[in-house]
Amino acid sequence: MKMKLVFGVLLFSGLALKVNAQNTIPKDIQPLLQKYTCTACHTVDKRLVGPSFRDIRKKNYKPEKIVDLIYAPQPKNWPGYPPMAPMKNVPKPEALKIARWITTLK
Repeated sequence: MKMKLVFGVLLFSGLALKVNAQNTIPKDIQPLLQKYTCTACHTVDKRLVGPSFRDIRKKNYKPEKIVDLIYAPQPKNWPGYPPMAPMKNVPKPEALKIARWITTLK
């Protein structure tokens, strides 16, 4: 009985860590999201002002398409959300890094 309880706690802890890891923004991405104010409107898994990064991932855009949409948002792609301002101040290599991360989300 005690062994099953310990195993259950360890298993649950492992699952909790896995879930948290999926919600964690990587250390190299977080500063970019903050610098370019992405996190003012987007979170990993919940609607804020704009869609979550996971919801963006569900559209199956290629990273290059996400970059295009960062520079020239298309509100018709996201009915029910306020239009996003074009973020032309984000350098392309950094926008691509963010976009590639978005495409890795489950």
